[in-house]
Amino acid sequence: MNAVLMVVNFAFDAYLMVVLLRLWLQLVRADFYNPFSQTIVKLTHPLVAPMRRVIPSIGRLDTATLVLALLVAVAKFFVIALIAGRAVNPIAVLINAPVYILYEIFQVVFWILLFRVIMSWVSQGRSPIDYVLMQLTEPMLAPIRKIIPPIGMFDLSILVALFLLKVLETLIFLDLLGGR
Repeated sequence: MNAVLMVVNFAFDAYLMVVLLRLWLQLVRADFYNPFSQTIVKLTHPLVAPMRRVIPSIGRLDTATLVLALLVAVAKFFVIALIAGRAVNPIAVLINAPVYILYEIFQVVFWILLFRVIMSWVSQGRSPIDYVLMQLTEPMLAPIRKIIPPIGMFDLSILVALFLLKVLETLIFLDLLGGR
C-alpha cells in the first residue's frame, strides 16, 4: 500500500509542477514556440482548454490554469485519503490545497534554478531549454545581480536566490505549520 501511495503522490506532484510551470511561463511571457514550452503546453492543454472557455484570464494571470492547479491539489488529497482508507475532511482539504500549492511553487522555483545551473555547465547557452530557463529565472536573478555582480566568471546570483528561497520557504512554512 505504501508503494501505491508513493506512486500516486509522485504523479500528482509531478503534474502539479507541470501546471505551475505553465502558469509561470505565461506570467513571464516565455517563448511558447520553444520545445520545452510546447511540452508543458501539450501536457496541460487537454485540461486547461475547456476551463478557459468558462474561466476568463485576469490580465496576465491565466486563472484557468490556477484553478486547474487548485483542482489537482484537491484531487490529490482526496485520492490519497481514499487509497489510505481515511475519512476525507472537505474543509481541511480546501484549506490545505492553497498551502500545498504554495509549497509546490517553492519546489518548482528551486528545481528550475538548479536545472539552470546544471544546464549552464552542460550546454553553455546553446540549448533551446537554456533560453526558456533564462526567461523564467531572470526576473528573480537580475535584482540580485545589481547588488552582487558577477565575480570574474562566477555568477553568485543563483546561489543567493536558492539561499533566499530556502530561507523564505522555512519562514513561511514554520509559521503556517505552527512551528514557532
